[in-house]
Amino acid sequence: MRKLFWTITFVLALAALAACSNETTKEAEEPKKSLQPLKAELDIPDTIAVNEKVQLKAAVSQGDEKIADAKKVQFEIWEEDKKEDSQMIKAENNKDGTYTAETTFDRDGLFTVQVHVDARDLHTMPLKKVTVGKGAAEGQQAAHEEYAANEHSHGEKPKDEHGHGEHAKGFSMHFAKPEHVKANADTALTVHLQMDESPLEKAQVRYEIWNAKTEDKHAWADAKEAKPGEYTGSYTFPDAGEFTVVVHVENKDGLHEHEEHQLTVAK
Repeated sequence: MRKLFWTITFVLALAALAACSNETTKEAEEPKKSLQPLKAELDIPDTIAVNEKVQLKAAVSQGDEKIADAKKVQFEIWEEDKKEDSQMIKAENNKDGTYTAETTFDRDGLFTVQVHVDARDLHTMPLKKVTVGKGAAEGQQAAHEEYAANEHSHGEKPKDEHGHGEHAKGFSMHFAKPEHVKANADTALTVHLQMDESPLEKAQVRYEIWNAKTEDKHAWADAKEAKPGEYTGSYTFPDAGEFTVVVHVENKDGLHEHEEHQLTVAK
């Protein structure tokens, strides 16, 4: 009887050790998996006919896993030099790691399609340039060709809609423009940064803010990295009106980027 008791005790102890080992292995694997970057592969034609219904598709993954539970996926579209007039289109989740939407382009031109993906507390935002119909006017076409040449040669980019050089090769910035901003209320300002489709970490990010009526008085708000590549700061707008917010980004590798946005602040 005593021999049976010790045998059972020994078997139970082995089972407990095995369970602990499995749990430890699982816990060790989960952080490793979470460190893998979020990827989104855009599938969009290079050339599109005017008024042609076209499918926008993004395949989202993390490592070898297809991500079918992304929190939010949106396609942003804008015409060359008109990013301030961009259009956002919500994507449909196909439950297989792909997300799609349909749209049409009503005129000739050069357009950029960028997908914004939020999943697993990560953000990614690859983009692609497409030609619609006959393309753009001569000046825009030249700028587009210069952009393509610089992409190949790693040189400087033509100027963008904010009046400064196009972002450095591989760099992407997405300012999460807050809605329903009110005066005298704390407002969160968040920007997502990427380099070569991976979160840009350990950057120095500041927001420069001023009212259109008092352009000589500029305020500054520092941002902290809340998540890899996500920088959040806060600011209390003192008055209602039109405000300019410029996102400044620098890092120790010599990166220096900025992007300007307009915010309407209500009473």
